Amino acid sequence: MDVKNILMAFLWFALISGALGVLLAVASKIFAVPVNKKAEDIEGVLPGANCGGCGYTGCAACALAIAEGKARVTACTVGGQETADKISSIMGTGSVKAKRMRAQVMCSGTEECSKKKYDYVGVSDCVAAVRLGGGNKMCPNGCIGLGTCVSVCKFGAIKVVDGVSTIDYSKCTGCGTCVSACPKHIIKLIPYEAAHWVGCMSVDNGKITRSYCDVGCISCKLCQKNCPAGAITVDNFVASIDYEKCIDCGLCVEKCPRKIIWSSKTADGFMTISRGDIDHSVKGTAE
Repeated sequence: MDVKNILMAFLWFALISGALGVLLAVASKIFAVPVNKKAEDIEGVLPGANCGGCGYTGCAACALAIAEGKARVTACTVGGQETADKISSIMGTGSVKAKRMRAQVMCSGTEECSKKKYDYVGVSDCVAAVRLGGGNKMCPNGCIGLGTCVSVCKFGAIKVVDGVSTIDYSKCTGCGTCVSACPKHIIKLIPYEAAHWVGCMSVDNGKITRSYCDVGCISCKLCQKNCPAGAITVDNFVASIDYEKCIDCGLCVEKCPRKIIWSSKTADGFMTISRGDIDHSVKGTAE
């Protein structure tokens, strides 16, 4: 064995390794991506759900947007007020009140109330069902009830009851993922403390709506006419509530002949859901 050759090979190996190490060190300095310290600190206080409810691809992207002033300190709905306060501290701004929101399914067309065009047999996915003639319900804006919103909710806040998706308020973070996932666009974000909502988004006139749903809004405008605050309006056959004006008087619930304006009141940790003359209590859940 030639010891000299072995030593020379080792020497060349060491020289080449050293040279490559120096080149990598120089390259890491030249091509280094600047680190945004505030973004790192903000990401550290975010919940890490990566739900996308803030409108960004994940918590890291949201943190960077906040640090760069492109997003509000309250952008993370999942973290709530506590997270907003921590981010405000990092950004050196005053505390900003985070407005808590919740998801609400604007449909009351349960299995016994809504008529169907056909029996759907296929993938349990609302998007897939919509591609087949808009879904099996005759109402073009009725909840399909196959649970696409359930599958995308990372907090277990949604379930399908009697053909209509329902929200568990105690688990809902208002992230809005279900809003984006619903192919019928009938899930809306409303203030968490909102006492009333309209459980129908039919865009047809009363006569047509009656033909396919026993509880659908018939655009009679009695809610609009009787609202003392002018908070509820009917536009293009769809009734909606302006929560900035609503005084929670409940007159719209009483006057609605179709009983599809719902109300909720909190008492002893229970959410009491009522639709006109129908009342039941479920802990934190709207059904």
